[in-house]
Amino acid sequence: MKKLPRQFWQLAGMQRALLLYVVLPLLVTAGLGIGYGLDRVSKLESDRLKDDVELIGRAIRLPIGEALAVGDEEAVRRTLQSVFDIGRIYGASVFDVNGNQVAAAGITERDLTSSQVAQQVVTTGEQQERYRQVSGMFLFSHFIPVFDDLGRTNGFIQINRRASDFDASLEQLSRTAWATWWVMCLVTLAIVIFGHYGGVGRHVNALKMSMNRIETGERSHRALETGPTEIAEVAKGLNRMLDSIDRKDLELAKRQAHEETLAQQLQHQEKMAAIGRVAGGVAHELGAPLTVIDGRARRLLKANENPDEIRQLTAIRGQVARLTRIVRQLLNYTRRTGSGFSNVQLNELINECLENVRHELPEDGPRLTLLSSPSLHALCDESRIELALVNIIRNAAQVAAKRVEVSLEDGANQVVIRVRDDGSGLPEDVDEYQLLEPFYTTKAQGEGTGLGLAIVDNVMAEHNGSLSIGNHADGGCEVTLCFPRQPDSPIEQES
Repeated sequence: MKKLPRQFWQLAGMQRALLLYVVLPLLVTAGLGIGYGLDRVSKLESDRLKDDVELIGRAIRLPIGEALAVGDEEAVRRTLQSVFDIGRIYGASVFDVNGNQVAAAGITERDLTSSQVAQQVVTTGEQQERYRQVSGMFLFSHFIPVFDDLGRTNGFIQINRRASDFDASLEQLSRTAWATWWVMCLVTLAIVIFGHYGGVGRHVNALKMSMNRIETGERSHRALETGPTEIAEVAKGLNRMLDSIDRKDLELAKRQAHEETLAQQLQHQEKMAAIGRVAGGVAHELGAPLTVIDGRARRLLKANENPDEIRQLTAIRGQVARLTRIVRQLLNYTRRTGSGFSNVQLNELINECLENVRHELPEDGPRLTLLSSPSLHALCDESRIELALVNIIRNAAQVAAKRVEVSLEDGANQVVIRVRDDGSGLPEDVDEYQLLEPFYTTKAQGEGTGLGLAIVDNVMAEHNGSLSIGNHADGGCEVTLCFPRQPDSPIEQES
């Protein structure tokens, strides 16, 4: 047998309110109705019993009156005896006008000469009834006047019936009625408890448990939308409220994330602007002195035949060239695009970049290859895109073992340029964000400035594009440049 939950045996607030304000008034009203009904039935039954006695008296009044008129006492006694055959009578007697007993049968009074009720019957000629104590018993007495042929009262009849007979007839009915009322009370209470729990209580308990779970932090929990319409609507309202809160929280989280991103971007832009100002100033200040140093070293080199001095001057020019490249990178980093956008043939631009980098490589350097690709045009700043491609291809060539492969892909909404090398790949402890930081480099001390990828990132931002760096599944590093198909950088396939 399935065990009922503990909540079933505990009266909930709704059940107590239902019992107090609905069931109890109904039961009290039913009890009052039963009491009133029993009282009315008792009165009706009493009237019926009295009518029975009256009918018996009327039935024997005429023959007794005739017997009294002729003085036939024997006929009077026979008539009185017949009363016991007609109804449940405890006594009957006949008295003359003075209250003297003429004849009697059963339990009766023998002398009514001083009885006021007897005098009223004789005087008024009307029936009378009284509850009287006779021979130690409480009886109901009905007095009926007896008339002679001239209509004069010549006596009266007293018929007695035990007073308890009036109550006895209703006793069983009263017990049955009140027993039925008590059974109805118990049944009603059981129906309320069982019925309320089955129809309402268990759904309210489930809703309450759901609200408790939500209160403890189970924000993903939803209430069961079952039960009566009102409770189901409450559950639906609770679920809609939770869904609305979740949507608001999600929107708030997105807004906060967006604001954090904007703050990071603003911080990054402020940092880049400060670096740009410093780098631009340093580049301009170093540019002129380096040009002078290189020019004088070149003139000394032409006029000098000492091998050691020639070696030293060549080394000086090499360092000046390195510093010049750094200055150029600083200027490229701080430069921002203007209105130099034009329709550029990307295949030709990539081939030119590959050719420029090949001149920088030794004869045994890695092989630079442009894989088969569609012939595409792009509206962009050619010099800035060339600068970005040269930086990426140069970095790849510096770490490649044997080859660097460049591919051009025509996507649905963008054009993608991939540059892949067969080197050792990125170190595990380096992420993409670090590589894009200005002056951060994975190369040895003195071999790089850390501005190449930062310059490429700026160029991509100018063209509403993106830059991604990662290790390829087959080994080596792969750099991806994406140009979205937007008005700022529309891409068209050559017809």
